[in-house]
Amino acid sequence: MSVRLIIDPIDFVQNAGIRHGKIPVIDLVRLHDLLFDKKGELIYQISGRLDKNAKPGLQLEVKGKIHLNCQRCLEKLAYKIDLKTFLLLAKNEIELQQADEDNTIDAILAVPDLDVINLIEDEVILGLSISSRHADGECNSLKLKSAADNLADKKQSENPFAVLATLKKTH
Repeated sequence: MSVRLIIDPIDFVQNAGIRHGKIPVIDLVRLHDLLFDKKGELIYQISGRLDKNAKPGLQLEVKGKIHLNCQRCLEKLAYKIDLKTFLLLAKNEIELQQADEDNTIDAILAVPDLDVINLIEDEVILGLSISSRHADGECNSLKLKSAADNLADKKQSENPFAVLATLKKTH
């Protein structure tokens, strides 16, 4: 398990902090249910800066590759993560509510002990589609079914086990 990175986000911004590192996918426990396997790692960089209105925020960049479950064929789906976001730091609940009213701003509450790994995991989960799946025609099970249907149409009069023999050869 990797070491947790805990920051005080306001202090981090005031000191123009920058941190970067790698997170093994196996450490992102809340992501596990969506994954085909737990292989790989994510590379991140987080920096504290002020936005154009001089309000504190965190610039977060995450890159990597994970393997999701295709919701169509339940096979491995390679998914590239290339996340770049700026998170405005709200000093209290009122500021957070005001920021939430503006759909163009992403904001988080500036708690004094912000776990960066959890923040990254949150952003990755929010960035995933609701139903991840291969592009049309790329699912292996659908290709096999389509091939089997075509063979069955062509060889209806042949031995019914001939189709199975053909499928066996493709694996």
